[in-house]
Amino acid sequence: MRTRTLGRNGLEVSPLGFGCMGMSSGYGPAGDKAEMIALVRAAVDRGVTFFDTAEAYGPFANEELVGEALAPVRERVNIATKFGFTFTPGGPQGLDSRPSHIREVAEASLRRLRIETIDLFYQHRVDPKVPIEDVAGAVKDLIREGKVRHFGLSEAGVQTIRRAHAVQPVTALQSEYSIWWREPEAVILPLLAELGIGFVPFSPLGRGFLTGQIDGHTTFDSKDFRNNLPRFAPAARQANQALVDLLRAIADRKHATPAQIALAWLLAQKPWIVPIPGTTKLHRLEENIGAASITLTADDLRDIEAASRIELQGARYPEQLERMVDR
Repeated sequence: MRTRTLGRNGLEVSPLGFGCMGMSSGYGPAGDKAEMIALVRAAVDRGVTFFDTAEAYGPFANEELVGEALAPVRERVNIATKFGFTFTPGGPQGLDSRPSHIREVAEASLRRLRIETIDLFYQHRVDPKVPIEDVAGAVKDLIREGKVRHFGLSEAGVQTIRRAHAVQPVTALQSEYSIWWREPEAVILPLLAELGIGFVPFSPLGRGFLTGQIDGHTTFDSKDFRNNLPRFAPAARQANQALVDLLRAIADRKHATPAQIALAWLLAQKPWIVPIPGTTKLHRLEENIGAASITLTADDLRDIEAASRIELQGARYPEQLERMVDR
C-alpha cells in the first residue's frame, strides 16, 4: 500500500490503519490472545503500519496485546494510544487529563506497549475541568523528552483544537466519520485543512453496519456495547438498511463489497484521512485492505453521495455518552 501523511511533522502511515479495540473490549468477549496477536502481525505483513489502541480498551489489556504483537516489528509500525480516563475494576470511571496524570499514563503505556516512544498520543476525550492549554503543554513536555512523537485529540471541537494547536501542533484528530455519520464535514474538516491536521476516522464502517452483515434481526452478545446505541435498535437498523442496499448496488458494479466501498469513499474525501477499521477475522482484514486498491470515479462518488443522503434513524450515542463529545 502507498502511504499517507498525518499532520505537518511527517507522521507517514499506511492509508488504512488498524483499530485494535474490538480485540479486547466493546463488541463482546475478548478474542483469543494468540489469535489476535497473529492477526495483528498478519496486518503488518500485508502493509498496515498504523495501529490504534488505548489504555481504556480492556482496560489495559489491549495495549498489552498490541505491545506483544508488534514488538518483533516495532521499527516498521506507528502505534497510537490515548490518555484521559480514570478507572475502577469495572472500567472507565471518569475523565482525568491533569498534566500529572497524563505523565503517569504515558509511562504506563510505554511499559505495556514495550516501546520507548509513543508515536501518537491522543487525549481520548476533552476534559472540561482541565484547560486544553495545560493538556497540550504536558504532551509538549513528553515530546521534548522523547517519550512521545506526536500529539492528537479525539472528538474535540473547533475551539479546543485551535487552542491546543497554538501550544503544541496537533498531528491528528480522531473522531467518528463514515457514510452514515457525516457531522465532521460541516466545520471540522475545513478546520483541519486550514491547520494542516490529519484526520483518523474511527468506526469507518458504522460499527459493522456498513458491511452489510447486520440487519434488523441481528442479535448481539450481551457484552456488546451496540446494544446500548439508539442507532442499533432493531427498528433503526431495519430503517437504515436502505443505505446498505444502495452501497451494495454500487459495490456490485465495482466488483467489491459494501465495506470496501465505504472505506474507499473515506479515502477519496481527503489525502490526509486515514480510517482505522477494526476486526478480529483475517478475511475481514483482507477485505478492508482491499479497499485501498479501489478507485471511485466521479460518477461513483455522485451515486454514493445520493445514497448517503438517506435520512438515517437513531442517535449515534445515548445521551450520557453524547455529553462527553466536545463541541
